[in-house]
Order: sequence, then C-alpha cells, then structure tokens
Amino acid sequence: MRPDLASYDSIIVAVSGGKDGTACLLALLEAGAPAERIEIWHHEVDGAGRSFMDWPSTGPYVAALARDFSLPLYRSWREGGFEREMLRDTAPTAPVVFETPDGVIRAGGQGPEGTRLRFPQVSASLSVRWCSASLKVDVADRALRGQDRFLNRRTLVVTGERAEESPARARYAAFEPHRTDTRNGTRRRRHVDHFRPVHAWSEAEVWAILKRWRVTPAAPYKIGFSRLSCAFCIFLSADALATLQWMDAARFIWLVDYEERFGCTIKRDRSLMQLAGEGRVFDAALTRPALVAAALSDRPIQSVLTEDWTLPAGAFGIGGGPV
Repeated sequence: MRPDLASYDSIIVAVSGGKDGTACLLALLEAGAPAERIEIWHHEVDGAGRSFMDWPSTGPYVAALARDFSLPLYRSWREGGFEREMLRDTAPTAPVVFETPDGVIRAGGQGPEGTRLRFPQVSASLSVRWCSASLKVDVADRALRGQDRFLNRRTLVVTGERAEESPARARYAAFEPHRTDTRNGTRRRRHVDHFRPVHAWSEAEVWAILKRWRVTPAAPYKIGFSRLSCAFCIFLSADALATLQWMDAARFIWLVDYEERFGCTIKRDRSLMQLAGEGRVFDAALTRPALVAAALSDRPIQSVLTEDWTLPAGAFGIGGGPV
C-alpha cells in the first residue's frame, strides 16, 4: 500500500543526514507530497552536547538540507544523550527535549530506576541494542505524544529503513499504523501512519535520487564510510573503525577507556582496539584531508546542493549495519 500523501495534515520525515532518510524526503517531493505540510525531524544522539558517538558534521548537514528545501526542522534529544544513558546507574532514564513550532518542551525523566554501565550490544533486539530505542525511537514517540497539534488530525511518519539492509528490516511493513496511533481511542485521538517509501529500493536507486536532486552526500560517505549513523556505530567494520582511530584518535581512546571500565566490549568477542587493529584505513580518508576535517567539524554548512555531483567513495561498501 502507498498512502494518499495529500490526505495528511502533517508529514514528518525522520532525517539523520544519511542517504536513506534524504532519499525519503526527495521521494515524497517527487510523488507530489504537499511541501507545506512536510517537516524534518532530527534526533541529536549526543543530546545537543559535545560529540561522543555521532559525527559533529551531522547536525549542520541536516540543518542545511532543511534550509535548502525551505522546510521546518525540529530537533529532539534525550538530556545528556548517549553518554548519560550509557552511564545510568540506579537512576531513571533522562528526560526528553523536543522542539515544536511553539517552543521547546521537556518531558519525562520520572520513570523506574535502572542501570546500564555498558555500551549497546550488537543485536536485533532493541532492549539489548538500546541506543536506537532510547535515543531515537522513544524520543520520537514522546515528541509525537507530547504535542496537541497532532490530536484529531492525520499525521504521516516517514522513515528510511530498506529491506536490502538486513533480514530484520526486510520484514518491516512499508505502510502501517504508527506506534503512537490512537485513532480508535476514546480520548486524545491521533491518526498516525508510518510509511517507509524506500523500503523496496536498492542502494543504486537511493544514490540515483540524490543525484537527480543534486544533493551532495554527507562528508563521511565521501571519505569511505558506507553508512551514516553514529560515527562510532556499534556495527562498524574493522576498516571503518581503523579509519576513525586514525582520524579521531582522542575520541577513539575515550571509548576504549569506557570498554575497559565496564569490562564489557561492544562487539562481545573482541575489543575496539582489537577490531581496529584488524582493519585498514580508507584510502579516500588518507588522500582527502579537507573532507576528513569537514566530517569532524560542527561548523555550519552553507548548502547541500551541488552542480558537481559524484558518487561518494563509501557507496556500495560494507561498513556494517543493522542485523
């Protein structure tokens, strides 16, 4: 099924700066979605603070994308981000903060006490791979439930999971009611659908739509990374981690120190240091120092549109991904 895009009052596009979320936005525009009803949502994994796991350049890239297409951008995050949640010790999960058309709202933080004191683990289960659930899924759900502007209206949530990425994602529905949907409730009714417009797309189709719209890929793709999730995503390949160790040594050691402190590695069978030692630094990173600097910079980006579009070095690579 494909939704009637004109039937929605709001169309929320989740954008991380990666190719698939950007392709979703462009696919909606090509399909004739009313641009005045589209808004971009971006989750700040590090809690709008210093870069711990994410790329410093991701926020500026998403901001430039929204500006180029004259779309509103609303950011959301869990206070303290990834690091605070990872260090939670007999404490509730931190509150969520989200931007709205009327200002910033802070909610939650009063739940049951719990302890993590370890990195998320590579798993299809979001209770084990808690980063996705705590820093993205739950944050988005709270932002939806926390805004009365979505009550008694039709809302479409758009995300960029693709079947080609993994067997688990292949089982996702391309169109279904969203988790926050209460259309059949007796109070606080929200009609919220979830649409994955690129679910059946190949990676080649994703790059093709970015090329058609002249949207340049984010800097990490250009230096060899095949995915744009967190910089230090738990799914990273040995080569990707070796590249990060070379280009961002201080942050690499920061994470290694936490692994040693917890006595529990991210990859279970080997440490970050061991995995990086098995890898080889991407050639594109070694030969493009200006792009390496851009990937590690949080300075504003003027535009993501380009007349000189080229396929990035990370295209069609094997950089690790969701199980």
